[in-house]
Amino acid sequence: MNDTLIEIRDLRVGFAGREVVHGINLDINRGECLALVGESGSGKSVTAHSILRLLPGKSVETQGSIRYNGTDLVNASDSQLRSLRGNRIAMIFQEPMTSLNPLHTVEKQISEVLITHKGLKKRAARERTLELLTLVGIRDPHKRLNAYPHQLSGGQRQRVMIAMALANEPELLIADEPTTALDVTVQQKILELLIDLQQRLGMSLLLISHDLNLVRKIAQRVCVMRGGEIVEQATCEALFRAPQHPYSRMLIEAEPSGSPVPCDYRHNLLEVDNLKVWFPLPKPLFSRERHYVKAVDGVSFELKKGKTLGIVGESGSGKSTLGQAILRLVESEGDIRFGNKQLNLLNQDLLRPLRRQMQVVFQDPFGSLSPRMSVQQIISEGLLAHDIGTEQEREAAVIRVLQEVGLDPESRHRYPHEFSGGQRQRISIARALIMEPALILLDEPTSALDRTVQKQVVDLLRDLQARHGLTYLFISHDLAVVHALAHDMIVIKDGKVVEQGDAQTLFDNPQHPYTRELLQASSVTA
Repeated sequence: MNDTLIEIRDLRVGFAGREVVHGINLDINRGECLALVGESGSGKSVTAHSILRLLPGKSVETQGSIRYNGTDLVNASDSQLRSLRGNRIAMIFQEPMTSLNPLHTVEKQISEVLITHKGLKKRAARERTLELLTLVGIRDPHKRLNAYPHQLSGGQRQRVMIAMALANEPELLIADEPTTALDVTVQQKILELLIDLQQRLGMSLLLISHDLNLVRKIAQRVCVMRGGEIVEQATCEALFRAPQHPYSRMLIEAEPSGSPVPCDYRHNLLEVDNLKVWFPLPKPLFSRERHYVKAVDGVSFELKKGKTLGIVGESGSGKSTLGQAILRLVESEGDIRFGNKQLNLLNQDLLRPLRRQMQVVFQDPFGSLSPRMSVQQIISEGLLAHDIGTEQEREAAVIRVLQEVGLDPESRHRYPHEFSGGQRQRISIARALIMEPALILLDEPTSALDRTVQKQVVDLLRDLQARHGLTYLFISHDLAVVHALAHDMIVIKDGKVVEQGDAQTLFDNPQHPYTRELLQASSVTA
């Protein structure tokens, strides 16, 4: 039997006359894991989606050949493709929340695949659904059958997606950035699951990723893509031992590195004592007792001016709620002292002048920038709200701050959709920086970015901190980024601090099992 399952030759893909994939050639062999790596916009997902002809719109132009077991998929009929999609070739998408139907239960979504392709009756489909949920490591699968996607965690949703993909025992599983939106510990579990399933089921796996740490753990061969072309193909071992192309070397070396900015300041800018954020739950019927979700439960720390405090933990641990409570964006109990002001004793009117000193950079730069406002309007909005400067002075300030974050000032008249993800995050940083704050809350500011762009943003944040004496609260589950930025660190689990202290000491000698688990999953070493 021929070992080649998928054979791609001279594949060219264009949208409305603009070619984005330029004549690539690659093979996917039976039972192997092939990784397709590169930055956003390199053509990875377009190539993978071309296999099943999933690219949207009538303006898509595909040339060349894609053969599956000798069948030409480029020219296959709709009925041929329907028999393959989800049956012989299945796909896991990057964001399970948007890929799963929010109106259907877990059972309905998985059993639909079985009923459509296998013709199973409802009872047999339910039994097979339970088997699949058990296979992908969902605890108490009976209890999850009637759950909707919003009732599951990110890791559970991704496992449901994998169960749907495996329902018909495909020969090829395409995993498009399957762990990007997940915490490091969940990433590790999903990765181990994919490795185990591939070996047990003997299927081929096409892994699309920009995370080379992930690729290194699972792939046998790697294709590196840049600008719609494959610039290097090699075994995984050979690529990481001796990459031949400069772009491959750049990707491998793109891990955020370096040390936190030296700091000589001695006085505290921020002091938090026994901070609590409890959200009340509905009272049970016939019960007088009130129950709470303890999102933040008795957190205390000090942060010196000019330093970075890393706040780490998994999704749902309370990191972001803690940051919002410190900025008085959610109700809380406990003491919050910022400089010489007791924030928890101030009403909103008295807080307003202090808002200028406390700025935020959010996780999703596209979601946090108004699509209807130009960059000039977005960055100067805070100055306008605080009635700072004339129109000419505000424009001059925008030009200055855009230069500081490495963007062309002439781009200030453009809109967010005209920029890349990394450029949009620089705009978000400029919006915070223009207010000349003392404290910036950075809430997962790099998690949505490619590794190469992450490194650039981390370098920028360090440079700005050194120049302006900025103090950062840095919330993240990515310990490689925290290691490069943070002087001190607190580790949060279920709303409580389980470990805190000097960041390098915690990386060198973690005491709590949860901290060790996070470090091991991140593959971060001192």
